[in-house]
Amino acid sequence: MRLVHTADWHLGRIFHGVHLTDDQAILLDHFIELVRDAKPDLVLITGDIYDRSVPPPDAVRLLDETLTRLVVDLKVPVGLLAGNHDSPERLQFGWRLLKEHGLHVAGVVQSTPVGLTIQDKHGPVQVFLLPYAEPALVRDRLRAEDVREHDSAMGRMIECVARTKAGRSILAAHAFVQGGEESESERPLSIGGAGLVEAARFDGFNYVALGHLHRPQKVEGDVIQYAGSLFPYSFQEAAHVKSVNVVEIDAAGKVEVERIALSGKRRVRCIEGMLEEILKGPENGESRDDYLKVTLLDDKAVYDALGRIREIYPNVLHIERPFFAPVEQTAASRGDHRQQTDLDLFGDFFEQVMERPLNEAERETFVRVADRLRQAEREA
Repeated sequence: MRLVHTADWHLGRIFHGVHLTDDQAILLDHFIELVRDAKPDLVLITGDIYDRSVPPPDAVRLLDETLTRLVVDLKVPVGLLAGNHDSPERLQFGWRLLKEHGLHVAGVVQSTPVGLTIQDKHGPVQVFLLPYAEPALVRDRLRAEDVREHDSAMGRMIECVARTKAGRSILAAHAFVQGGEESESERPLSIGGAGLVEAARFDGFNYVALGHLHRPQKVEGDVIQYAGSLFPYSFQEAAHVKSVNVVEIDAAGKVEVERIALSGKRRVRCIEGMLEEILKGPENGESRDDYLKVTLLDDKAVYDALGRIREIYPNVLHIERPFFAPVEQTAASRGDHRQQTDLDLFGDFFEQVMERPLNEAERETFVRVADRLRQAEREA
């Protein structure tokens, strides 16, 4: 059996004020051609289909067109599931009708998980789709009073899968599995480490197709794999090679995974240097139209740096001046705030105001309230 695994499309994403739908459309054109060439038995899209629960109309149109080309034109079955950015109910609308035409959608958690069976020349391969769900929602929907964090929630959902699992099997899910490497563009699933899922939860599956982490990577061997995001959604990801996984499963259930790179019209790049050097233009065949973060090394004031650089590079999105910053920094501004958790940021703020650090009870209260607010935001 052959499948193509992709994830974290984030359709409708805005990157430093720029709508990325056109860039995403070009990448999905290339993805369609990849699927046409690979001739897989199944395409899996493992969550964060949209960038927010109420996506803009152009993102909805792009998804509709892409899925139609896959399922109707190429006649390839597609399994997709909700991630933490998606609205489960909106994504799952019409799923019973759609599955009759080869589109299998898992939006809300169910006691009987959405799944399908693919027949190859060696027999059946079961595929199970587990959407992202908050632990409280899993506890309520599956009547599992012992579920308190994401690890036990995933364990409970996999127990539902185990009732019908037999032979070769694939699990698709959206989770932060312990051992995976984060990027700054991912939205945290929880505060204080409660969002982690143990890799051992996935024992017994021949391939585990994951979404959530934006760097393509494997967690343990070749079995547990993140396909990574469709596009670099932060400058920290500029060095990532965005790709999709083409997976072969043999008669014994052994997998071989090939990562195939996707490239679009523009790259996300970081450049640095003196203003005079940067204004000379790109070197080594680099494009002027890429999305850029520019680090200026001039230690004196520069007149209209952004305007002058944009005459050469029209898509400069961010400029940093490391040698032209205030010398003193407060506790809250030390380092890069984008690398700090919400708990770290609040702790710095609390210490400045109260002149003492958070105690353990206050930390637990913040984590509990922040998680409740995140859940309300996702369900909005």
